[in-house]
This record gives sequence, C-alpha cells and structure tokens, in this order.
Amino acid sequence: MSTPEPISIRPPRLVEVTESSNTLLPILEKQRLAFNRHGILSAHERVEALEKLAKALSEYSDRLVQAVQADFGHRSPHETIASEVLAALGEISFTKGKIKGWMKPKKPPFGLPGGELMYQPKGVVGIMGAWNYPVMLVISPLVGVLAAGNHAMIKPPDVTPRTSDMLKEMLGKYFDESYVAVVTGDVQAAIQFSELPFDHLMYTGNTEIGRRIMIAAAKNLTPVTLEMGGKSPTIITDNFPIDKAVTRILMGKSINSGQTCIAPDYVLIHKSKQQEFVNEWIKAVSHRYPSVANNQDITWIVNDRHFKRVQAIIDDARAKGGHVIQINPKDEQIAEGKRIIPQTIITNVTDDMRVMKEEIFGPVLPVKSVESNEEALAYVKARPRPLALYYFDADKKRARRVMNDTIAGGACVNDTVLHLGNFHMPFGGSGDSGVGAYHGFYGFAEFSHKKSVQYQSVWFSPSSFLKGPYPQKAYAWMQRAVRFLGR
Repeated sequence: MSTPEPISIRPPRLVEVTESSNTLLPILEKQRLAFNRHGILSAHERVEALEKLAKALSEYSDRLVQAVQADFGHRSPHETIASEVLAALGEISFTKGKIKGWMKPKKPPFGLPGGELMYQPKGVVGIMGAWNYPVMLVISPLVGVLAAGNHAMIKPPDVTPRTSDMLKEMLGKYFDESYVAVVTGDVQAAIQFSELPFDHLMYTGNTEIGRRIMIAAAKNLTPVTLEMGGKSPTIITDNFPIDKAVTRILMGKSINSGQTCIAPDYVLIHKSKQQEFVNEWIKAVSHRYPSVANNQDITWIVNDRHFKRVQAIIDDARAKGGHVIQINPKDEQIAEGKRIIPQTIITNVTDDMRVMKEEIFGPVLPVKSVESNEEALAYVKARPRPLALYYFDADKKRARRVMNDTIAGGACVNDTVLHLGNFHMPFGGSGDSGVGAYHGFYGFAEFSHKKSVQYQSVWFSPSSFLKGPYPQKAYAWMQRAVRFLGR
C-alpha cells in the first residue's frame, strides 16, 4: 500500500493506557498512524488483501494442520483442513467478489431527499481468537475486518501455542505489522490486549471471560463483538424419525469431539422415545467409531485441564444418579496420556448435575426426558439464551411457530451446525451467548461505521422553515399533526 503524507493525523485514543503500563501500545499506535496516513482503502486494495490472505492459507495449509495436530495431541486432519482452512478460504472467496457492491453508498427508501448511508472502516480492530478452532476463529473475523477496510491486531489463544506461532509467521510473511499484526503470549498478554483502546474489539470464547473483556473495553468506550457459547439445546418431537435425528445430531456432536461452541449440548425428548434414541445413538456411534483407542478420526481433548474437567462432569453425573454409557465397541483400553473420551450418553439427568449446568465442550450428551413439546420449549425459554437451538419436527408449520417463539443466536430445523456455513446469514449470539454478529456482509457491516450523510441543494433546504420568528398558528398546526399521527 502506498502511504501519502496526511493532511492531519487523528491522535490515538488513549484512555487509562500508557506505554509504560501496556507493552502492546506501540503496535496499536503504529497501526493507527498507518491507517491515518494512507486513508480509507479502496475496494481494489481490500480485495488484494483478501487474495494475499487466501494465498497465505494455501501455502501454509499443511503446516497449520500439523500445528493444530501438535496442540491437540491428536486431531482428525480431515476435520482440521475442512473446518480451519477450507472454511476460511470459502469465506474469502465469497467476500472478495462482493466488497465493491457493499461499499457503495446506499440511499434510504424514505425520508428527506439527498440522504445516504456510507459504510466506513472503524480504524484498528482487535481480534481475540479461541482455541477450539484456532485458525478459523482468527481468520474468519479477519476477513470481515479487512473487507471493511480496517487494520487488525490479533491475539490468538495461548492454549494452542504452536498454531498461534504458525499464524504469526504466516501473517507476518504476507502483511506488514502496521496493517496486520499478531501478538502471542500467555494470559497476561491477553489481558493487556483487551485493555488497548481499539476502535472495535472482537472476542471469541466463554461467557465469563467475555464479561471481563467487555468491562476492559468499556473503560475505553471500545465497541465489542462477543461470540460466546453456552448450552445449545436439541428438541426432538415425537413425530420425527429417531434414526435421522441421531445421524444429524451426531455430526454436530462428534466434530472436534464436541469442542465446538455450537455443538448440540443436550437433548430434550419425550419419555416414550428416550430409550429408542439411546439405542440408535449407540448404534450410530459404534458404526462411526468402531474402534476408539487408535482411531485417527477421533480428536483428543485439547489439554489435561480440559480432559480432567470433562471427566469430572461425567463423574458428577454418575455420582448423582445419572445413567452413564460410554460407547467403546471393542472395550479397548485407552493408553494413559491419550486424551480420548469415548462418545458418552447420559440419561436420568437432573438439573443439579454439572452436565446440565455447565457448557460441556466435549463428547458427552445428556438426554432429558419430557412429557410434551410444550415442556421442552418452556425448559429452554427458562434458561439463558443459547448460541444455537436445534429443533427436529416433521410438522413445518409448528417448526416455524417454534422458531418465532424462541430466541437464540441461531438455529437449525431438522439438522445441526449447518447454519454456520451459510455466509449469506449472520453468525452471532444473544444475551449470555454473545453480542453482535459477523460472516459475509454482516461481518463487513459489523466492523464498519455506518455514517449517515444528508446532501442538500444550494438553493433549497427544509431548514428554511425551522427558524424564528415562528408563525402565531404554528403550534396549533403541530398539535393537529400530533393528533393525526397518534391515531
């Protein structure tokens, strides 16, 4: 990018952050200076940046897969290349052909003539990624940030350090630090990152950390996008084929061993259908994973802390009377050090169990029986809004009513997870599961400032009528207008 001399430079937004207290501040200042010097990027420059990003991902594809594999201990390479690399390349391809159209000023359909809506970059955007998809959850927001014409500072997760280092190397090779910068490090680095006075901050992770991020951003009046998780429910009505429901739920629950923010978290099903569901689940899992101990398609739990956490959730359910079935068709011994948890289904669950209170983030599926569809819906509505809602029903009209009556970040009817892959739709949470949304145009809009501009003729303006002295009857005319419009 060329860097013509600026007419003026907007000073950095420094609020309660100084160079002595935050070692990352010089990078932010460097990016803000570059943003102001260059001015707003053209559509061509933004497309060029995305093409660079695509080239980088293509060149580093195998190394990224290997880095993710090393961080997890073992992760299905098929799942990694599909969810981390191909998904990101697909989003880049979708986005770059539409930027020029998205950037064009839009005329509002009503109102005073001469109105116009402009999408302009916010400036420097911070991106904090998550460990469960350590490539995609950095690159996907970056696509929207660059499409909107911003500069980006990135803090990949410390839980997956090899992948973070590889992202730093990859993006450092293709982009100058004044445009795209990657900051690695531990929790302290993440805290410093969240305290920087960005023009916008994007965070993906759990709800509790999201609250802390929002508090840190509030000190600088930094707007945030928070993509969090929670307990995404699955409701199966009594008219839907159980075998089909099982196949589609298992797809969403088995990818990355359930370490997915929109994985089905628990199932609500009529008590008369519960045992059939359990039988079909065991059958489907056994077919998908006939062996467990050395299966290359099974992803390990990411580290010892999370492995012990998921095991503790299972043990808690068992101790409180839950019926726990771990599906290990060959009854294999899993060697110590392998962080493999077989697909586990739990029935006879109660709300005091950790498995029904905490986001599971693992291959564990609690099944709660209900007396009716209405009871299932009431159960979901009484809890924090989920990031995803999955509803299985052969009755299309009833399914549409349920979609109208329930609030969630996103939803699938008669399937799971697939809504994430539609770049024509926004992806985001509601309430405890998130703030804001991105993907496709919605990512471009999320990381843009929407500026309203009103153009008026040299010869005429409505403001001519809004000046004193007002006519004596003006107030009476306005009262009539109030009564007319208030009917």
